[in-house]
Amino acid sequence: MPVDGRSPNIDVSNTAIMQRRRFVLSVFVTTVLATLSNASNLITMPIKNGFITHSGEARNGKHLTMKGVTANTLDMKIGSADTDGGLAVFEQIGKSPNGGPPLHIHADQDEYFHVLEGKYRFQVGEQHFPASIGDTIFLPRGVPHAFIQLTDHARMLVTYQPAGDMEAFFQETAQWTLPPSKEEVARVFRAHGMEVVGPPLQVE
Repeated sequence: MPVDGRSPNIDVSNTAIMQRRRFVLSVFVTTVLATLSNASNLITMPIKNGFITHSGEARNGKHLTMKGVTANTLDMKIGSADTDGGLAVFEQIGKSPNGGPPLHIHADQDEYFHVLEGKYRFQVGEQHFPASIGDTIFLPRGVPHAFIQLTDHARMLVTYQPAGDMEAFFQETAQWTLPPSKEEVARVFRAHGMEVVGPPLQVE
């Protein structure tokens, strides 16, 4: 019997419990740190391969002509697969004089337009902006916006950040064979991360 009166069995048992707790805690901490490290690597993973999409070409090889929303053609220049979902860039060839999409919201994407040809008018929230060759306009996520093409011929670069589901949206609208109802337009917008909140802009 030890001089302090404590049982050796109790000391050994307590030591074993403490060691087991330390082991479980160390495994837990190591697992969490490894998970965070992997997640960080995925988020910051650099894009290593450059490429060029030539004039008149589309990155996916498809010229997507929308039907029902507008008659515009969208050529993807940089896709979601190229940027790990970070952004997508399209060249929009405007074929909708005095027309444009309904007022809508992107919940999770910022949008940028750079006018290459023609004239447009944009609504962003309550603000209205004329836009012509060389102008760039920013449409923040969560803010209702729309545009109208004011000239017979027009063209813009459109960037979505992050890329979201826009390629699939343009592909689906290009497959319509009959003019869609307002309900169908709203459904397709919603299915691809957007919400229709008003009608298209009108010529002033």
